[in-house]
Amino acid sequence: MNNFVLLRTLLLSTLMGLSGCQQASEQSKHSRSVSNTVSFDWFRYQGSDELFSQALPQNSFQNPILSGFYPDPSITRKGNDYYMVNSSFAYAPGVPISHSRDLVNWRLIGHVLSQPSQLNMQNLQVSQGIYAPTLRYHEGVFYMITTLVAGGGNFIVTASDPAGPWSDPIWLPEIGGIDPDIFFDDDGKAYIAHNDAPQGEPLYQGHRAIWLWEFDLATLKVVPDSGRVIVNGGADISQQPIWVEGPHIYKINGWYYLSCAEGGTGPQHSQVVFRSKDLQQPFEPYAGNPILTQRDLPVERANPITSTGHADFIQTPEGEWWAVFLGTRPYQGNKYNTGRETFLLPVSWENEWPHILPQGEPVPYIVAKPLISKDLEPLTEVDIQTGNFVWQDDFDKRRLNPHWNLLRSLDSEWLSINDGRLNLQVSQHQLDQQNKVSFVGRRQQHMTFDASTSVVLPQNEQLSGGMVAFQNEKFYYYFALQKQGTHYHLFVQQVNNGQSTIVAETSLPLNIGSALTLQVRGEKGLLSFYYQTENKTSELLLKDADATILSTEVAGGFVGTMLGLYVQNAIK
Repeated sequence: MNNFVLLRTLLLSTLMGLSGCQQASEQSKHSRSVSNTVSFDWFRYQGSDELFSQALPQNSFQNPILSGFYPDPSITRKGNDYYMVNSSFAYAPGVPISHSRDLVNWRLIGHVLSQPSQLNMQNLQVSQGIYAPTLRYHEGVFYMITTLVAGGGNFIVTASDPAGPWSDPIWLPEIGGIDPDIFFDDDGKAYIAHNDAPQGEPLYQGHRAIWLWEFDLATLKVVPDSGRVIVNGGADISQQPIWVEGPHIYKINGWYYLSCAEGGTGPQHSQVVFRSKDLQQPFEPYAGNPILTQRDLPVERANPITSTGHADFIQTPEGEWWAVFLGTRPYQGNKYNTGRETFLLPVSWENEWPHILPQGEPVPYIVAKPLISKDLEPLTEVDIQTGNFVWQDDFDKRRLNPHWNLLRSLDSEWLSINDGRLNLQVSQHQLDQQNKVSFVGRRQQHMTFDASTSVVLPQNEQLSGGMVAFQNEKFYYYFALQKQGTHYHLFVQQVNNGQSTIVAETSLPLNIGSALTLQVRGEKGLLSFYYQTENKTSELLLKDADATILSTEVAGGFVGTMLGLYVQNAIK
């Protein structure tokens, strides 16, 4: 019996110490050689956008509701609780899931794909991976359906608790394309709609279609040979619309509504809607399409919100309809480093058609809050913030804060938290390679920001460590130090379209103390790099470096800039 109790205790201890990449390695893992590790005492992020500095009027909220890289929102409701997911691409864990009671204030409760059995993104580019999830709640079960681009295709997972655990993927080989949606009809049947190539040869570049399949909830399998095209090209194929995608189906007052994104994810992005009385009958496009776009507004307007679309609708218990959708906040033309963000607007109805925003009207930054019952208890903690705020991690918890992201892999054997320090063990791979790297990053959520960390001085001359502003494998800045004989080499490495250049450097004596503070300040398209030795004033190393290379327009792809900590082999 004693042996059984001992075995059970050891098993429980092991299980409690594991939670995918959300769980930092335990104290025993600190036995690895510290010579291959760089440690960090804390990390601090502060956003200071001028637009967010004004006080909000009473009973109003600030757009975006999720600032920074939170694209492709999908939302569902269980009673008075709202849950929302976003695309995560090649970042791990996959598919952040957030909780709210009022549609405005959100808390990150975890990630849907947090176990190695759920997610394999080895060798993927940053903008491959998980695209456009749909989240739905139906009869006690949460369903999340999405696409693993270049890694397996479309799949669905389920959970009874949105915070997890979620099931392993159920792959849907019959479903091609991207952006799958799951719809539950009131007759007990379920359907999957998705983007894919049209039947036959495409008529033009960007010609796509929306397909519909019946889905068997008992077996969680697609009904064979049930697929058919329900939208060809978009709202008006005579105008050659491009990239119809992101479908969502709703049944409201006897009508089936199909809402889709159209025009691509850039400035021509829009939301269009169709309806039918019967899923077996053709869908009629709305004559007033698009129901949301910013493409007809002046490019040089002040504080623009652009590229709006990819909306999902939700009805509140009070009967109001609202839409979450993605948009961007460029600082120059179409340049933005913060990625595609999540916005919220009310949905109105006219002649039984939904409207999000009249054409020619800009998305407002300040909006009246949804009606919420006075008896409803608010969330006790809100941690996905918009507006201006300060976020700091002192690495005083056993688990890595869920706002940190890894790249491609849920394996975190190279990471540990001990005695208030984050320790990153050097990897044989580097950020310019499509592999597992020693990197943790959090979202840049402001045009004007200040990010800083305290890095413990490394003793091994074969490695370097510091901060990184990372957009993708070919575009990033690395601000770090490494020991070189009788001094420390502090440098800024710029990787611009794959070309690496040391754009600033200095030499520091070995006796500068035990740690060095590194600081990166961002101001729209500029980055400045500062350092501070113990008990000394801040020193400028590089002022106004070109940060436009971290914009989506220059770097390409679908993600936003990540700010974080990184360790690699020494730069010679």
